[in-house]
Amino acid sequence: MGEIPLAACDRIIRNATKLRVGNDAAALLAEVLEEIGTEIAAEAGTLAKHAGRRTVKASDIKLAAR
Repeated sequence: MGEIPLAACDRIIRNATKLRVGNDAAALLAEVLEEIGTEIAAEAGTLAKHAGRRTVKASDIKLAAR
């Protein structure tokens, strides 16, 4: 199981659609969001290292998410 709680994904889908949500849909959204988040985090880490830092900042995440 991933890092993103299924309940949070369930709420995201419910709030966006005002529909009921299947467990498989919430699980798949969690998986997709984790993949996207991992890619963004890796790119942000690269940006922080390039800047000579060992700390990822919010600006690194914003830039990597573009």
